[in-house]
Amino acid sequence: MIQRRLHIPGVPTEVVRGLHLLQDELGLPEEFPAAVLEQADALVADPPLFSDHADRTDVEFITIDPPTSMDLDQAMHIERDGDGYVVHYAIADVAAWVEPSSPIAEEAWTRGQTMYAPGAKVPLHPPAVSEGAASLLADGKPRPVMLWTHRLDAEGTITDSVLERAMVVNSAKLSYEDVAVQLAAGTSSETAQLLAEVGPLRVAKEAERGGINLNLPDQEIVATNSTWELRFRNPLEVEEWNAQISLMTGIAAARMMVDGGVGILRTLPPAEDSAISKLRRVAATLDVDWPKDLDYPDFVRALDPSNAQELAVIVQCTTLFRGAGYVGFHGGVPEKDLSHAAVASLYAHTTAPLRRLVDRFVLEICHSLSMGSEVPGWAVEALDGLPAVMQETGQKANAYERGAVNLAEALVLADKVGESFDAVVIDVSPRNGQGTFQITEYAIQARIPDTDPDSVGQRVRVRLDGVDLVEGDVDFSVESDQDESAR
Repeated sequence: MIQRRLHIPGVPTEVVRGLHLLQDELGLPEEFPAAVLEQADALVADPPLFSDHADRTDVEFITIDPPTSMDLDQAMHIERDGDGYVVHYAIADVAAWVEPSSPIAEEAWTRGQTMYAPGAKVPLHPPAVSEGAASLLADGKPRPVMLWTHRLDAEGTITDSVLERAMVVNSAKLSYEDVAVQLAAGTSSETAQLLAEVGPLRVAKEAERGGINLNLPDQEIVATNSTWELRFRNPLEVEEWNAQISLMTGIAAARMMVDGGVGILRTLPPAEDSAISKLRRVAATLDVDWPKDLDYPDFVRALDPSNAQELAVIVQCTTLFRGAGYVGFHGGVPEKDLSHAAVASLYAHTTAPLRRLVDRFVLEICHSLSMGSEVPGWAVEALDGLPAVMQETGQKANAYERGAVNLAEALVLADKVGESFDAVVIDVSPRNGQGTFQITEYAIQARIPDTDPDSVGQRVRVRLDGVDLVEGDVDFSVESDQDESAR
């Protein structure tokens, strides 16, 4: 086993040390074992034959991802079908590369999913596979995929879904910004143009189902050659449309597995009535109008995060999304609620097998069910252990991302100790009185103990009292009127 070493240009050694400590604290795996790397090199040098994959290299697929992404799981092609649509959604066929009991497969069980931090990503699979041989790169080379073909009617409702193995070529690696610019200029591909039709139709279907998508701005770490920066970023429309294709596929996969009596679902219990009543009280306290005849999902969709009071309500909504998990089953479907409350449907993770372990098994099960063949024993045997692995590694992934953001916040503020900032109180914990403040100027969310619970939604001035670049701690205090008048 090789000790991991992080080389992050421009980032102080204290922050690098902090990332090391964070990885150790979470028990994240170090470098890949030699046997795993040897298998990855062998696969690159001598790829499998993929003889059972249909030739779909004549279909013009595109990928739409963040510009720096190299582990490309999904490629799409959309065409008209009368007054409806056909959506071809190609997902990297990891199982075509990785034998169930091989070193790469066994190591993936210990990792569960890719953990993200700038310059310190902990990948699920060796990069030679996940960012090279199996990634759907636009390099002119055919790649093996699990190809979903969804037929949609004019309103965007799925009328049929089939999953087959195929070889495809990615004709263009595009970013969200690329597609937005091309659509505005009228120079986009037919697939992008039709995504701009299908995406809004699926958004409308989500609203009809009662699905909920919190409209929170993304807090992103932007890594440059010299440092890290933070920004709040409102997703582009094309990102939502792209996400709807993935969501639609997860819904189709879940329905296929439930109908077949074998599979694994992503679940989320519905919000309790008491939690929704509490949210109504919060909205009333913040003077955010919530008509009595407006249900919870429609209210949430209408909230504007640029408004301080409405942002505070959105943050409170996150408390209603608790209890997410995975349920595996075979030989029949459990007699309990298996739906995902935020999706407002049955749902499964199936579109990111390069980055998430469970997706490979969902794809294999759905392929067998779609083709009318027996589900492989290795896929069925995994269903008992997958929920626990995904739950544990999901918690670690979230903690790693939060820890990296904390370090980025400390780095951004390192030379600003003693300065004051305008902030908005977006939450106060009823358990310990800790307040969460959003400082828009530097895209930072900070916490201060002993915060007045009645201050949620209010604008305040906060002073930075200290920064720890190793622990990622930033210490703020709320300035009193006397503090401000003394300046």
